[in-house]
This record gives sequence, structure tokens and C-alpha cells, in this order.
Amino acid sequence: MKILVPVKRVVDYNVKVRVKPDQSGVDLANVKMSMNPFCEIAVEEAIRMKEKGLAEEIVAVSIGPAQAQETIRTALAMGADRGIHVAADAPVEPLAVAKILKAIVDEEQPGLVILGKQAIDDDTNATGQMLAALLGWPQAAFASKVEKDGDGLNVTREIDGGLQTIHVALPAIVTTDLRLNEPRYASLPNIMKAKRKPIDAKTPDDYGVDIAPRLEVLKVAEPPKRQAGEKVENVAELVAKLKKAGVL
Repeated sequence: MKILVPVKRVVDYNVKVRVKPDQSGVDLANVKMSMNPFCEIAVEEAIRMKEKGLAEEIVAVSIGPAQAQETIRTALAMGADRGIHVAADAPVEPLAVAKILKAIVDEEQPGLVILGKQAIDDDTNATGQMLAALLGWPQAAFASKVEKDGDGLNVTREIDGGLQTIHVALPAIVTTDLRLNEPRYASLPNIMKAKRKPIDAKTPDDYGVDIAPRLEVLKVAEPPKRQAGEKVENVAELVAKLKKAGVL
């Protein structure tokens, strides 16, 4: 089985995000970028499946600027076999990403596509579901456990009420949640080996996909600062303040 793993280049999760003065977007100048954490989990799960003998090849895909090749190299250093970079200088919306991935799936014919449930930059949480719809494949979103079962997978997924285990036939789409695994660190020898692994250069035009944005960002603003708490002398005063605030 071949596994396709889309990965995204985002602002590192340790970086404090700054909004541009004109509120047109996030300031990316001299900001550390890295692989989306949920994508790291997806890569790790694909590698573990390969180590168990459930997969023969892992293909990492990234859609973005030239620097996105660094993100692919990270996946290759972790254990992916080869990469595909689809060049796009402007941000690509989830539907366009899903359309490009569908074209790549049609070309590569993987038995499984595993990707992060969402990216930490836009938190859209839509690409996996859109890809499943375009392909007509079963999907298991928010996976916290994935096990091979016959010709399919048993996937434990996190839902509002707790945990739900479902069976999906392959080929399928799986999106990863935080508790699925702990991604490994790439060793120095694997980082050196990753430099020799192939990355195919593609463009959206190669797949016949129009990536022109359908959405317009009107304003990006920081969330309001949290107000300081207030101490009360007794329960009666607390209840009075809660009533005044409309909580009770």
C-alpha cells in the first residue's frame, strides 16, 4: 500500500503571532516557520504503518512557496520516501488544496491518504473532508487510534461525547488528532539522507486547478486582552456581582 501525506508550512507554534499594522493579515517577516503539528502526527502515523509492514511507500505532498520544500524535507528526514511540491506563492484555500490533492491521488493511486485534521494558521478543518467528498472515499476524521483490520481500518475518533470507533474500507481518508501519537525527531543521518530523496516539482496548472481565491479577508485583528479578575469578600457579594453581570 502507498500512503499519501499532505503537509503544510505554517508559523511555528512557539512563535507569538503578530498582526500587520494595517490589519491585512499576519506579519510573516523574519518569522520561524515549520511543519504544521497535526501534519507531523500524520507523517509519524504513516511511518509507523510502514514499519509494521502495512505500507511500502510514503509520499509527502506540500502546496506552497519554494520554502515549502523544506517542510517536505522534514517529512523525508522523518521517514517519508519521496515528495511532491506544488508551487504556489499565494495562500491556497482548502477547496483548491483538495482539488489538487484529488488530482495527485488520481495520479499516484495511494491506498490511504492521512493528513492533519487542521492547520494551526487558519484552523479551517476542511481539506480532509473536502478531499473525501471529491474522491467519493470513506473518511475517518479526528483519529486518535488507527488499526489495520482486514481490508480496512478501525479508527477511534474523538467526538464531543467521547470516543467513537468506526471501520472504514480502503482506500480512505484519515485526519489526525493530537492524541494519535508523538512525532519522532529526525536523526542527523536521516536528515542527510533526506537531501538525496527526490521531490517532484509541480504547479497547479499541471493538475488543471484554478487556485484563485474565492474568499476575501476583510480584517485580521488580535483577540481582546483578558481583563483582570476581581476579588470578593464573601459569597453574597459574588452572587450579587454575577447577577449584575447577567450570569445568574
